Amino acid sequence: MRNALSFDVEEYFHVEAFKTVVQTREWPTLESRVVRSTERLLDVLDRHRVSATFFVLGWVADRHPRLVREIRARGHEVGCHSYAHRVIFSMTRPEFRNDVRQAKEAIENAIGGAIIGYRAPTYSVVRQTMWALDILAEEGFRYDSSIFPIHHDRYGIPDAPRGPYRTTLSNGRDLVEFPISTLRVGSQNLPFSGGGYFRLLPYAVVRTALRRLNRRDQLPGIVYLHPWEVDVEQPRFPVRRLTRFRHYVNLDKTLPKLESLLRDFAFMPVSDLLTEHGFLEIAR
Repeated sequence: MRNALSFDVEEYFHVEAFKTVVQTREWPTLESRVVRSTERLLDVLDRHRVSATFFVLGWVADRHPRLVREIRARGHEVGCHSYAHRVIFSMTRPEFRNDVRQAKEAIENAIGGAIIGYRAPTYSVVRQTMWALDILAEEGFRYDSSIFPIHHDRYGIPDAPRGPYRTTLSNGRDLVEFPISTLRVGSQNLPFSGGGYFRLLPYAVVRTALRRLNRRDQLPGIVYLHPWEVDVEQPRFPVRRLTRFRHYVNLDKTLPKLESLLRDFAFMPVSDLLTEHGFLEIAR
């Protein structure tokens, strides 16, 4: 079974946990490192002949349109990761719609084509923000990958389905959801497939979990990473111990683990996988 590989293209300073130490107005004054980090990922994917989905921040697309075009030119799908990396539950519905429109316009202008996939910052489609899916469908998105079926202090819908599914929204429109992959152990869903979980866990655990998802549960998985997760030399911010642990631990292990993953499993972009499984009728 093939799985989906995805990257959330944002700067190291966009992380939600840094909001208390880095103000939005400071972003343009900070060193940009997203281009070199993303290009490192693109080179790895080229070596393994793997295509993926890159959910790009509109803020990044406005400042680095050439990078977004390069992602597309090297055979990858481009999706949307919001404009200003604001969690949905911090916005009103009109504010969210404006953010989505601004991001979509910036990304589509960069690549000269349409995008159909969305991923919310910090997986902030939660129970109280399910209305965001209606807006995404109204704005032309065909699928979303923002629901994490786990318990977490900042996000998660623990009882959400664990594999891709089509949902009919309150506005009558359809949207496909591809939730972040989890391992079912007893009555709990355990995360393993990306971000800090991927960096913290031994690779053997990640490999076993993804194999079990494919073979036992007969579900395709989705792996997610960020360009800043391969950037060992990124500037450090004075943050709380837990935040420091979540963000900086094992940055030097990300690329070797990704290389192992690409050798052990077959991957494809999200839209291609959803098309292969009959959830979408038209590929990217």
